[in-house]
Amino acid sequence: MKIVLKLLLTLFFIILMVIAYLSIFGVETKRFNNQIINKLKSFDKSLDIQLKTIKIVLDPLSFGIDAKTIGSRLISKNKSIEIESLKTKISLKALIDNQFSIENLEVSTKSIDLNDFISFARSLNQSPELYVLDKIIKKGFLIADIKLEFDTKGKIKDNYKINGFIKEGKLSFNNKYNIDKLNFTFDLEKNELVFKDTNFRLNNLNFYSNNLSVKNIENKFFVKGEIDHQKFDLDGSQLDLLKSFFGSLEAKELIFSSKNIFSFNLSKKLKMNNFEIISKIDLIKLSIINDLPLKEFFPKVKDKIYLSNNNLEIKYKKKKLSITGDGKILLQDNDDKISYKLERKNDDLKFESVLKIDNNPLIFSLLNYEKKNDVTVNIKGSIINNQNVINSFILKEDTNFFSVKNLRFNKNNQIKKIDQLDLDYLDKDEKKNSVSLFRKDNEYILKGSYFNIDNLLENILNKENESPNILDINNLLKVDIDKVGIDKDNNLSNLKATLFFKKQQIVRGKLEGIFSKDEKLKLTVNTNGNDKVTTLFLDRAKPIVSRYKFIKGFEEGKLDFYSSSNGKETSSTLKIYNFKLKELPGLTKVLTLASLQGIADTLSGEGIRFEEFEMNFRNKKDLMTIDEI
Repeated sequence: MKIVLKLLLTLFFIILMVIAYLSIFGVETKRFNNQIINKLKSFDKSLDIQLKTIKIVLDPLSFGIDAKTIGSRLISKNKSIEIESLKTKISLKALIDNQFSIENLEVSTKSIDLNDFISFARSLNQSPELYVLDKIIKKGFLIADIKLEFDTKGKIKDNYKINGFIKEGKLSFNNKYNIDKLNFTFDLEKNELVFKDTNFRLNNLNFYSNNLSVKNIENKFFVKGEIDHQKFDLDGSQLDLLKSFFGSLEAKELIFSSKNIFSFNLSKKLKMNNFEIISKIDLIKLSIINDLPLKEFFPKVKDKIYLSNNNLEIKYKKKKLSITGDGKILLQDNDDKISYKLERKNDDLKFESVLKIDNNPLIFSLLNYEKKNDVTVNIKGSIINNQNVINSFILKEDTNFFSVKNLRFNKNNQIKKIDQLDLDYLDKDEKKNSVSLFRKDNEYILKGSYFNIDNLLENILNKENESPNILDINNLLKVDIDKVGIDKDNNLSNLKATLFFKKQQIVRGKLEGIFSKDEKLKLTVNTNGNDKVTTLFLDRAKPIVSRYKFIKGFEEGKLDFYSSSNGKETSSTLKIYNFKLKELPGLTKVLTLASLQGIADTLSGEGIRFEEFEMNFRNKKDLMTIDEI
């Protein structure tokens, strides 16, 4: 009995030692090679693996065997990848039942060339996505750890885990966008792929991302992540990367940094939709070629517009783009402050901006206005269905106030309609202007207490070129202004008018004003078909005639003008009565010889007096023909 007990104890001890040895040190064998190879072939018949000796270690607690081999090679259709190590757990119960069952599989790869990996993947699956990747990927290395678990039927469970990293990746898209120095780590679990510590260089610009994830949702991939970059200093060809963003603007230099959060859906055919992004941009400097006609308002305007120290936020969602920002803008000699907001959906655009002008000039020469103190300009507008609208324009300087409401343009950028215009300001001659233009149904009404049109008349009468065609208005204009400044010495009182405009021309109407009790101004226009007759009579001609630079010393006088047009040619008669003239080169000098009184007037400095001057002339296109003087 004691001998049997000893034998049993000895046997138990030996078994215990064997279990301990197998659990701690294990043994090497090739017994399971064929079973592992057949298991892989059950997933894909084209798969093969070259296995070396497998080391097995007993795991008594889970009643299984841990098997591990190193230096294997995975093969598919003459394509292969190197395996650093391969681990699996074999069920002892299955072995006892004369069945081979793998509970899990852990694979660690060696450093694999990305192009070789894609070629290997394509040998298993000739999908178009892999073809595109094969064309895009130019360089890179991959190391991965793969952990799989199998159910009792030998199928892979959905709790698999794959992690690893890619180093020195290089991608190319149509030779226009090149990505290199691509490095990141990744974790792949069921329906989700997460990239971390990503950094790459796009067209020699460095980017990085702390987090980027891809989720499989209803057979689509949902991509979400962050991409940031430090200061970029771009000029020349580097700006081509952002050319589509600037549109027709010609940027010359750009310095900025940004933080970006984005997401989009990606189909299995790599088609992207539902793109969304939020970008916060520190715009350090942006210079743009200035091809805008700003000289008339900003007399010291530069050839380039500079934005500096601007904070921007850009959002894009459901085809709607919004941009908000504020900072400094340099148009002239000193920086001004600007804030702005733009919203765009499809081809429609809404915008608003506030410009604060401090130590820079601002002028409206036609209105005889020049700023003295700080000015704030607010503007809101939109472009909807190719119709440009300035919804609101407000300029404030102390008590000076300019306002425009709903200024509409046609597709040729001509003024089509305006709801209201308010002018209330002190001009350079210290005259208080107060006038309003507003629309009532299909007619416009211009009313006010005082309006200085001195510079406006100067511009009309001394223009060198034909006025630009800026109006597309077919409406009636009624005028009722208490006093109108013609020049520094002459005013018109009780100016009233009823004028009908077609495009930019007056086709019918009457205008009347009073210089004094016995002196008036009267304008009439009548049109019948292609025939148009215009008359103008002034009891005080000097405010008009003296504006012509070649006429000097004009005094007194009355003016009577008549013209008729048939649409092709205009015939006109100009008469001036009872006036004096000191100098009209050539003509006056000849006329002084007409009488001794003329010589006496000239020598005394009073100028020669005329009872009547008449000129008949015709205009056809750009040709004027004087018939008689």
